[in-house]
Amino acid sequence: MGMIHYLAWQKVRGARVAAISTRDAKKLAGDWRGIQGNFGPPGTVMELGNVATYAEWEDLLADPSIDLVDVCLPPAMHPQVALVAAKAGKHVLVEKPIALVPADARKMVQAAQRAGKLLLIAHVLPFFPEYAYARKLIESGKYGKLLGGNFKRIISDPSWIKDFFDPESIGGPLVDLHIHDAHFIRLVCGMPKALFSTGRMRGDVVELFNTQFLFDNNLAVAASGGVVRQQGRSFTHAFEIYLEQATLLYDSAVIGGQPVANMPLTVLGPKGKVLRPDLGDVDAFALELSEAARAVRAGQPSPLLAGQLACDALVLCHKQTQSVRSGKLVTV
Repeated sequence: MGMIHYLAWQKVRGARVAAISTRDAKKLAGDWRGIQGNFGPPGTVMELGNVATYAEWEDLLADPSIDLVDVCLPPAMHPQVALVAAKAGKHVLVEKPIALVPADARKMVQAAQRAGKLLLIAHVLPFFPEYAYARKLIESGKYGKLLGGNFKRIISDPSWIKDFFDPESIGGPLVDLHIHDAHFIRLVCGMPKALFSTGRMRGDVVELFNTQFLFDNNLAVAASGGVVRQQGRSFTHAFEIYLEQATLLYDSAVIGGQPVANMPLTVLGPKGKVLRPDLGDVDAFALELSEAARAVRAGQPSPLLAGQLACDALVLCHKQTQSVRSGKLVTV
């Protein structure tokens, strides 16, 4: 994610990468060929130019030229670095999840408030064109009120990620994967009053689940997700969103190493009308970081990257784990 963010920052007007920090001497020298992930380009040799390099993150935080610290460290390290950064007078952007447990997330939010600095959480899903279109259409009221929706996010077994199923390191499928949809549901629907989840455990975390969210305004919202061990489909995400006068459909996957558009974003409108919007070619990460830069320049919180919003999404993930474990409805 550090490389993905580094590349995206190059596309953000009015901002530049002033420094990087890593304990890896090869990466500090610009050799990023060892970087790998399940999306984005492979690592390569980077020309870092005038970018300052620090082997210790504490030294980067002491650099007076830094306005915003972009934290792309393992989730277990997010609270520690964010708290120190806020104390050092820096605005902070933290890759999702905000933290592994809600108590730490709340501390991060409070520390930023005390320091008078922004805490921004890099939940990129609202900037993906299909989800951005859906959010804006819901907010516009063009097709009436939101009635509900179904959301799906499933990956193959991420055997290349060490400790993925460790609740004290990565957090497992709910905290690392489903939190994207939990965040989007919280963003467009508000906070549910209760939820009920069924699923299967893998050690101390939920591996696969189905959840029904209960809202005071009777929204019918459900989500499913997790890990299945058939490696032929490495990733899929999808939604059906129901409005009074339209339904939004979307389903995309990576199968056999190739992207497959099972259902491009489609709007089923009144009187049988079917619309497939032209979403253009956008870089969601560049849009996300542009929003972070805008918030810093304005000195005002971002409605999409807000720390409290990310904290609420984390709470929803833990409540779902609680429901799977207990087999009971859980209040939020």
